[in-house]
Amino acid sequence: MRLKSFYAKTMTEAMQMVRESLGEDAIIVATREENGGKAVRVTAAIDDRFHVAPKSGDTKNARDIAFEISRDNAPAQRDDWLQYDDEQEDESSLTEAIIDTLLKHGAPEDILDQIVNCAAMSDLDEPNIAFVAALDTLYNFTPLPTQAYKKAMMFVGAPGAGKTLTVAKLAAQGVMNGLKVAVITTDTIRAGGVEQLQSFTKLLKIDLKTAKGAADLTQILADVRGADQILIDTPGFNPFKTSDMRALASLAASGDIEPILTLAAAGDADESGEMARIFSALGVRRFVATRLDIARRLGGLLSAAQHGGLAFADASATASVADGLTPLTPRTLAGYFFPKSASTTTDSLRKPTLQSSRKKSTG
Repeated sequence: MRLKSFYAKTMTEAMQMVRESLGEDAIIVATREENGGKAVRVTAAIDDRFHVAPKSGDTKNARDIAFEISRDNAPAQRDDWLQYDDEQEDESSLTEAIIDTLLKHGAPEDILDQIVNCAAMSDLDEPNIAFVAALDTLYNFTPLPTQAYKKAMMFVGAPGAGKTLTVAKLAAQGVMNGLKVAVITTDTIRAGGVEQLQSFTKLLKIDLKTAKGAADLTQILADVRGADQILIDTPGFNPFKTSDMRALASLAASGDIEPILTLAAAGDADESGEMARIFSALGVRRFVATRLDIARRLGGLLSAAQHGGLAFADASATASVADGLTPLTPRTLAGYFFPKSASTTTDSLRKPTLQSSRKKSTG
């Protein structure tokens, strides 16, 4: 079985590309919007045994040819058929394991179907490995930069999503990497918003800048443009409130800024997908998953990626700033769905702490 993804501006164009590349017998595994709804991605599959180009003048289609191939090479002994039955049972066991896992995590039905179908076509025997392959095929993974980055990174999201902690973790990571980091907060209304972030920046010897609005932010960005990384904290915005989204859009337009969604991992799947779709309309292209240490149902993360057309970036699996963020990959994300044990899932994905890194550097 061969999987291939096709990108186009419209679904019609993508389907035409599928037919031209894989033929009429291709199976559509998944479809999703990309770039905030401005493009689509279609993932299709074809069995290589069926993908045979007919000779000139031959009216037989691929299915007819595949049938003849299978008939001519039919097993001669009963044991071979029993082996085939075993393979069918293995595939059923694999899909059942993935279905059970996704149901436990509250994954929406459309996402469950796409992942299960893609995993079943991977020709892999282990459910967790097939799950990794499905994630790699269906989703994008774009970790946050660990070195100098030309755009200011503005972390946005609903109230309580973990934006301030995310900024603090990235600032600490940047300092550890020897970068010149500038931190700005626009969270000037919430009680303790500035003080919370300032308690972290003082330890890192970073001068926290405060912007009361879009005009202030534009000026501060000009002042700190020589920094290797610029991190912007924002107040919690209600994605379902028009005035909040207008205020956020104004902040995001204040300079060369990349808005990045911060999303709590344990959120309702439907709401997470809807929130991601709204934030994507403001230019969000990837998101950080937070509070993974206390989340037990992660269907909302898959829904955000699918319905918002967003890439997975990093994960926060601890409330400690010193533990930093973990770049998400298909393998690390799958580790949360198929953990080796409940007690080691988080620990296995943590980064070295500031304390341990300092010990290594001074040892």
